[in-house]
Amino acid sequence: MMPEPRLRGVAIGAGYFSQFHYDAWERVDDVDLVALCNRDRARGEVMAKRFGVPKVYTDVAEMLDRETPDFIDVITPPETHAAVCKLAGERGVDIICQKALAPRLDEAVAIVTAAEADGVRFMVHDNFRFQPWHRELRRLLDAGAIGRLHSISCRTRMGDGWGENAYLSRQPYFRTMPQLLVFETGVHFIDVFRYLGGEVREVYARLRRLNPVIAGEDSGLLVFEFDGGGTGLWDANRYNESLAEDARYTFGEFLLEGDRGAVRLFEDGRLLIQPLGAPAREHAYTHERRGFAGDCCYRTIRHFIDRLKDGAAFETNGRDYLRTLAVQEAVYASAAANRPIAVSY
Repeated sequence: MMPEPRLRGVAIGAGYFSQFHYDAWERVDDVDLVALCNRDRARGEVMAKRFGVPKVYTDVAEMLDRETPDFIDVITPPETHAAVCKLAGERGVDIICQKALAPRLDEAVAIVTAAEADGVRFMVHDNFRFQPWHRELRRLLDAGAIGRLHSISCRTRMGDGWGENAYLSRQPYFRTMPQLLVFETGVHFIDVFRYLGGEVREVYARLRRLNPVIAGEDSGLLVFEFDGGGTGLWDANRYNESLAEDARYTFGEFLLEGDRGAVRLFEDGRLLIQPLGAPAREHAYTHERRGFAGDCCYRTIRHFIDRLKDGAAFETNGRDYLRTLAVQEAVYASAAANRPIAVSY
């Protein structure tokens, strides 16, 4: 039997977060990442050398034409995504694209629509639902561990956004973003809430800015009403600190409650199940401090490759992910109007 052909991929971007992508690609043993592109060649060459990528380009069209890849990993800022995805789609190259998908919802819709028209596979790299604790929470729900789910709550404290030098050490562009907490971080949690609780039909949000040196909001209280009748609560700010050794491991604490009990996620990744009328017990599962947040970049990329090979739908395919962005849009509309807003899909 002939061995299955190896997929050939390329990537664009060499910013801070791209290291987690390249680390993952280096460990995907049935794919060849043959080139990367970055407008700053020197920075691209540093990343390529670090992760064993053989070629570096500064022009994405040239890279696509010369390498004729099966797919491209887009790891660039949101305002660049439309142009890069258009170049890939016109050449029949499948796409995995980092969130935020675009600066505005209408631009995100245009990207997804164009990919569909070009007939290419398109997945959004939103890796939070692929974190091992969220996969395990979903498995426990499906197994009926706490019965019928009626509420989800999450508390997030990042602690990287206080003081005059907030965000400068890691992602300084956060300081000038007109929308920060929900656009950059909250969209991950919106997708996780959808993953665990189902479609969101209505939101109510209160947003504010705690640190005066930044442009966007850094604190929020978001309430979700799910189609199935359950509720969700995300209480978050990037200003105050967590007690966790690493606030970026799980990015928060979760409590899921159902008609037969509850399950808790702690910031060190531990899960605790508490059936009604019985003692709480720790639930063992596999998670590790590798890569980013439980190695979720690797898990996300592995999902992308597996679905390319078997033809099944991506969990975060473009059309579905627009539903997450519709909830995000409703959050900002609710905060502006100071009232609940129905989600328009």
